Amino acid sequence: MMITYTDSIGSMRAAQLKGFFVGWPTHPDPKTHIEILRRSYAVWLALDGDRCVGFINALSDGVFYAYIPLLEVLPDYRSRGIGRELVTRMLTSLGHMYAIDVVCDEAVAPFYDKLGFSRCVGTVKRNRQNQQAA
Repeated sequence: MMITYTDSIGSMRAAQLKGFFVGWPTHPDPKTHIEILRRSYAVWLALDGDRCVGFINALSDGVFYAYIPLLEVLPDYRSRGIGRELVTRMLTSLGHMYAIDVVCDEAVAPFYDKLGFSRCVGTVKRNRQNQQAA
């Protein structure tokens, strides 16, 4: 396995984004997924050849605040340090920001704890009726 990393969507196609969002009750299809990445403030991709095996994106005002909504690694590629590398690269890209926030499930919080994030209280609203099904 030779994983390479890029912060460019370049010629990425929706077909290269299959297999993500395992266990999510609703999630974007690959066509919507590529559009999310293209419209993001910053993106990092993990590639095995031309196959995307992991990604992270950030939304931002470009000045003060950034939010990381998505970090995913394909199941067969997990526990190999890819997620950690994607977060590390994104934090470098966002290093000039005052605030970088992540909202995640409780089970995933220890991963972010190890990367220097601090826990805080937050609330979320999910418009599940507006979500695309897989």
